Amino acid sequence: MIVEALAPKALEDGAALPGPLLTELAALYASDEEFQQLSGDFPDPSDIRPEQVAAALADELAEPTAEVLLARSEGRLVAVAVTLGRHPDPADPEPWLGLLMVHGEERRAGHGRRLAAYVEDRFRTRGRTGLRLAVLEDNPKALAFWTSLGYEETDRRPDLAHGRPCVVLRKDLGTPTA
Repeated sequence: MIVEALAPKALEDGAALPGPLLTELAALYASDEEFQQLSGDFPDPSDIRPEQVAAALADELAEPTAEVLLARSEGRLVAVAVTLGRHPDPADPEPWLGLLMVHGEERRAGHGRRLAAYVEDRFRTRGRTGLRLAVLEDNPKALAFWTSLGYEETDRRPDLAHGRPCVVLRKDLGTPTA
């Protein structure tokens, strides 16, 4: 699996993502209709359009410490992750994994685990000692996935974007190396 960061400049000042990449991203988002129905992020989860995905990514990248990571296997986009180097709440200094989505046709192939490990290693090498994420309370599959990777519940609270009930999870990344 090859992971590359989508440059924040790619969506600033009205710049557009290349058409083929945007088409791939829209297909990935649309491949998980069940999650899209739970999240409510798109008006019609069965009809996710490239321009809607571009707008969603632009909103994500509006946070100064945000990154969008694209994971490819055999040349195909198989997963995407959105990270925050710091949560918007100044009282929360830890990085967050805002989204990790695997293409519906690529599930159970280990891409999600590998991308999660990549994100953890990326923050670990930057001296970060923990990583947080939130899972929608009504998404037991995601909760099972994250707890299988060693994440533990620390809180329950609504998400910032839509007020949806969430389970906040955290994983200890270890002590930073000198």
